[in-house]
Amino acid sequence: MCRRLFALLPWFTFCLVVAQLFLGPALVPAEQKTVLPAPQTEAWWTERHERAVSRVRRAHVDLLFIGDSITQGWEEEGRRVWDAYYGHRQAVNLGFNGDCTENVLWRLQQGELAGIAPKLAVVMIGTNNTGIRQDPPAETAAGIEAILATLHARLPHTKILLLAVFPRRASADDPLRRINAAINDRLRALADRHRVFFLDLGPRFLDGQGRLSEDVMPDALHPSEQGYRLWAEGMEDMIRTLLED
Repeated sequence: MCRRLFALLPWFTFCLVVAQLFLGPALVPAEQKTVLPAPQTEAWWTERHERAVSRVRRAHVDLLFIGDSITQGWEEEGRRVWDAYYGHRQAVNLGFNGDCTENVLWRLQQGELAGIAPKLAVVMIGTNNTGIRQDPPAETAAGIEAILATLHARLPHTKILLLAVFPRRASADDPLRRINAAINDRLRALADRHRVFFLDLGPRFLDGQGRLSEDVMPDALHPSEQGYRLWAEGMEDMIRTLLED
């Protein structure tokens, strides 16, 4: 297991994760907030986390979706698409509005993975690190690496489909769009094609000039039902293959 983690994570990030998990947050540099597990404090968030823990404890889980509001939106704008593609696949949605990497880390370490052994986890996180704090891409990528390390440690037989962070804002030259693209440049290197697989669906949402259509993402961030259909169609072949392997 250690050898696999060393192969997956750059040495510096691996040390940060181990220090936080076993020695305490005081020994992790303050600027590495992205790798320090922390909950959101709103009541709805805590209640959703408790429901998620209860859900994984009482039923078989084959497929996990882990992320932020874009993933939570499978329960809203994406509901009909979810039912068509994942309703028969023992799938659980662990997307939470407003989550950054450190919030996902906290949830995964506080019961949302307890007692399950899914075949596949689909992970997309990081756009709130960009939108809320404009974290440097390297720090957001370090948080995502920490999430992968947590999944490897707690779900050693689960494959991971790591999605590129979706494009945000309407134009290709928007500063926040560029930050997300820089995160994705770092994420590609994390795929080993054995346990971790990388997929960039961003081009599916863009026109020839790199613009986001309002039909696909009305607020230039969250998909419409059409956007969720493009998302599901774009990863269906890979999900089917990884679930069947």
